[in-house]
Amino acid sequence: MLHSSITHQAQTAPLSPSRRWLILAIVSAALLLIVVDMTVLYTALPRLTHDLHASASDKLWIVNSYALVVSGLLLGMGTLGDRLGHKRLFLCGLATFGLASIAAAYSPNPTALIAARAFLGVAAAMMMPATLSLIRITFHDERERAVAFGVWSSIASGGAAFGPVLGGFLLEHFWWGSVFLINVPIVLIALPMGWLLVPRSAPNTSRPWDIKGSLLIMVGLVASTLAIKEMGKLHINWGLVALALLIGIAFLSWFVRQQNRSPFPLLDFSLFKDATLSTAVLSALTASAALIGMELVFSQRLQLVLGFSPLEAGLAILPLPLAAFVSGPLAGRLLVVIGSKHLLIGSLSLAGTGMAAYLLWHNSAQYLQVTSLVMLGLGVGAAMTAASSTIMQSVPPSRAGMVASVEEMSYELGGALGVTIMGSLLSFVYSTSLILPQELSDRPLAYDSLDQALLVAETMPQNLALTLSELARDSFDKGYVAVLASCTALLVMAALAVWYFQRNKSSHASSAY
Repeated sequence: MLHSSITHQAQTAPLSPSRRWLILAIVSAALLLIVVDMTVLYTALPRLTHDLHASASDKLWIVNSYALVVSGLLLGMGTLGDRLGHKRLFLCGLATFGLASIAAAYSPNPTALIAARAFLGVAAAMMMPATLSLIRITFHDERERAVAFGVWSSIASGGAAFGPVLGGFLLEHFWWGSVFLINVPIVLIALPMGWLLVPRSAPNTSRPWDIKGSLLIMVGLVASTLAIKEMGKLHINWGLVALALLIGIAFLSWFVRQQNRSPFPLLDFSLFKDATLSTAVLSALTASAALIGMELVFSQRLQLVLGFSPLEAGLAILPLPLAAFVSGPLAGRLLVVIGSKHLLIGSLSLAGTGMAAYLLWHNSAQYLQVTSLVMLGLGVGAAMTAASSTIMQSVPPSRAGMVASVEEMSYELGGALGVTIMGSLLSFVYSTSLILPQELSDRPLAYDSLDQALLVAETMPQNLALTLSELARDSFDKGYVAVLASCTALLVMAALAVWYFQRNKSSHASSAY
């Protein structure tokens, strides 16, 4: 262990300032690919659904297959990075991401696109733990490291919010596959630069790679997601829900037991005994779930209900990512001054206020909508920065890979939960509130989603098509309001949970003293 520690320190000697910030730029470019790919499809979904004839369930799997695979493999890839070296895994993931992007761009049907998105998830899981670990071994100064984590977090939050803007711009000029092909030139630039500039870290070969644990958690997450998605349908197959739920619980429980017995766990559950770490993970998961869940329905409403073009829909959400980009680095500096507890509570409260304001003003004057989106972006960006820095600085360098995986898994799992729960809630409210007149009752596809209803309307006489479109859009709006209200409640409850657990921690510490 002593030899390993000395080797690690020797191989991470201070680098020149220019090289440190170039490495941050390379890592940030890779992270931008990962997070944008989660949300860039939002503006493309209406057109993609139309061209590939995707159902509501297909849409959710197209979006979620990426996040679920990332969530399932992150823990294993974190320890694999510790074992093989973070630079090697990072570069392999970058190359794989480029190939998977080409496959996704030319997918001929929903099934092929879902598979390509899962392949992208494998590549993203290889890169994500390495991004934070490389920042940690590159920046030795605490203040520089806080700023670097702030940049990382602003990209993680702002990049996800910027995805719909990029998607809208590309769809204005190209077909939907362009939202994937844009990744390829970035990979071709970042790959040789990473090879030349990123430092090698000493591999820790004493830790075995637990592929079994990774597969257990991934199967558990996919099965649980299937159960939630099925419950969002109008006609629920309760047998499938029960089976998927049982499989999900069984595999996740199996994963927990295996990790508790393993001498080299992918996830050491004792880490969560620390209230600071636990509340930071909760904050990251909640902020991501609320942001991604809101964006999923936001872009669809602008295009399918209000008639915006993809570019107009992307520009409409632009205040949110811009605010998140600004608040990330600022929060990194504030973290040193006011501490993670106050920053997490304040940022989550601000995000919840912004979401509530948008819920109230989503049909009001433009400046009120922009104000609420800016508040939401500032809060989410600051919350993610505070959470990231708190999580990464809570353990020694020897466990950087594991805790980086926990941190990033909280974002990806939060995003997957946001898509699953909010998408299913939208589908449920839409399907149950859509009441069609007798002359339209023989069109069951209209109950699946607004996309399907509009496709059905294209084949009908003008008067019936107009009636169906208006009723479907009205039902979608009811689901939209339900999603915004749920995201608001989620952020407010997270702020209260951080306050409660951190207060109890302070009380216990005072009592012990």
